[in-house]
Amino acid sequence: MEGKRGSECLLKSVSNIDFNPSQSHIKGADNLLHLIDEMFALEREWQAYSPRVRRRRRRSRLRKVLKRFWRLIDRTEVLPQSRLGKAIVYAQKQRPYLDRIINDGAIDWSNNAAERNMKSLVIGRKNWLFSTSTQGAEATAIWMTFIESAKANHIDPRQYLTDLLKASTILPAFPKSEELEAYLPWNYRRQQNMGQRKDNNEAQATTFAA
Repeated sequence: MEGKRGSECLLKSVSNIDFNPSQSHIKGADNLLHLIDEMFALEREWQAYSPRVRRRRRRSRLRKVLKRFWRLIDRTEVLPQSRLGKAIVYAQKQRPYLDRIINDGAIDWSNNAAERNMKSLVIGRKNWLFSTSTQGAEATAIWMTFIESAKANHIDPRQYLTDLLKASTILPAFPKSEELEAYLPWNYRRQQNMGQRKDNNEAQATTFAA
């Protein structure tokens, strides 16, 4: 997560600079911006891929661009207190986190989706002021996590929470981890898909029998 913020912070800092070809450090910023654009363009191509495939793509293609990016970062001479200088210093501090993404296809290159999902929480924050206790705030956070996780997995949140509450009545008082895993959004969606296929097969069988 920190690595992704480092990349985006550098992107925003560099893109806000007024480019002047006569200034060498600005030329470096232009090259940095092109490399960042290239990395984001590659990630957009792989957005729908599985984590395993995305990891292979990152190791074979993104790693090379990222190495060029770091070489340019190390060679760029800039005043530390300038906007570009601050962005470069920040990026250097995030280097181990950015490099880690190369070997993990499950992590998104950008956290834009997470920030968008937080908007519903921000819009309702005046309501959260009346949670009245730390426990109430924690309960709100748990429910929001359920809702946003369902959305992220393309599940109807209302239906998911309804089924989740029904399931809670038949689970033991102290359920095991494997018993709870079946109700995680991605497993719930898989069960839904299996149920739909079963219903479709039964409907086809009924049609043929008729």
